[in-house]
Amino acid sequence: MSKRTDYITWDEYFMGIALLSAKRSKDPSTPVGACIVDSKTNRILSMGYNGLPTGCSDDDYPWDRTGEPLNTKYPYVVHAEMNAILNNRIASLEGARLYTTLFPCNECTKAMIQAGIKEVIYLSNKYPESDQVKASQKMLQQTGVKLRRFTSGLKQITISFLPESPAEGPSRA
Repeated sequence: MSKRTDYITWDEYFMGIALLSAKRSKDPSTPVGACIVDSKTNRILSMGYNGLPTGCSDDDYPWDRTGEPLNTKYPYVVHAEMNAILNNRIASLEGARLYTTLFPCNECTKAMIQAGIKEVIYLSNKYPESDQVKASQKMLQQTGVKLRRFTSGLKQITISFLPESPAEGPSRA
């Protein structure tokens, strides 16, 4: 018997982890996930999703995008990339790669640069004309942090919680 050939790439694996992390977000309009990986060993160092700080109830704060500033989610939600950086308690992030489902804002970009992250791989750029994205691009370029959009030949990967037989591989589309 020969080895399987339908396995996913490292990029697909880590972006999949970021997408799965986004499923933990309570944000009804923009769930985001992030995964930080050691570039030398391909080990996951940390993960995060956008949500409220520890100890703040998801039910006690607004999730609206518009309205009076204190009645929107923006002053309260911690972004996925920032959570991934803050959730890391064990290893240096120097030289790491960060996978994120949404192009990072300027605040998260500053934290990534300060943490030593050297590559950012993003799935989508929902707000390319925003000042925050333009500022992020400028800082990433000036500091030499590699930036690339995630690409894959896969459109989706199906995850089942039912046990599969060893002869069956993962369902791929």
